[in-house]
Amino acid sequence: MTEREKAAQGLWYDANNNAELLQLREDAEELCFRLNQTAPKDKAAREALLRQLLPHRGQNTTILSPFLADYGYNCFIGENVFLNHGAYLMDGAPITIGAYCFIGPNCGMYTANHPLLAEERETGLEQALPITIGEHCWIGGDVTILPGVTIGSHTVIGAKSVVTTDLPDHVLAVGNPCRVLRSISEEDSIF
Repeated sequence: MTEREKAAQGLWYDANNNAELLQLREDAEELCFRLNQTAPKDKAAREALLRQLLPHRGQNTTILSPFLADYGYNCFIGENVFLNHGAYLMDGAPITIGAYCFIGPNCGMYTANHPLLAEERETGLEQALPITIGEHCWIGGDVTILPGVTIGSHTVIGAKSVVTTDLPDHVLAVGNPCRVLRSISEEDSIF
């Protein structure tokens, strides 16, 4: 079994000494670099680069530079999604962002998990656990989402939160670690 296959199955794998994974990350890094050096008004060039980097991206997505992804092919971004400046998707495992999500600036989504024991960390092995964000979520700026987390649809996460565990649908959650404050209801309507 290849290291890429191990990663896809959620097994411990070597991401740092495997030629295939190193090449895939270098290719993605090159595309990110080119994207981040392309003028915002050069929409055709940016779109061509995003098509290469993020083949599983829905229609009407906006991704502001700088943007970084480790591989790109493990990012599944729904339609009408907005990723603000400074997003980093560490996509060793799939990162799924549902339709109509708004991701604030400097958000990081990290799928890599590392051993707790120092001697095991020294092996360089890691485990990639998927991150899933439901539809119609709003995630504030400077939010960190850790490996294996699922965020329910219609959920709002306050700025500077660190999401360490799953969050249900229709809630407002904030903090480090991120915790549910309350449910979101029709009483929250601005109309």
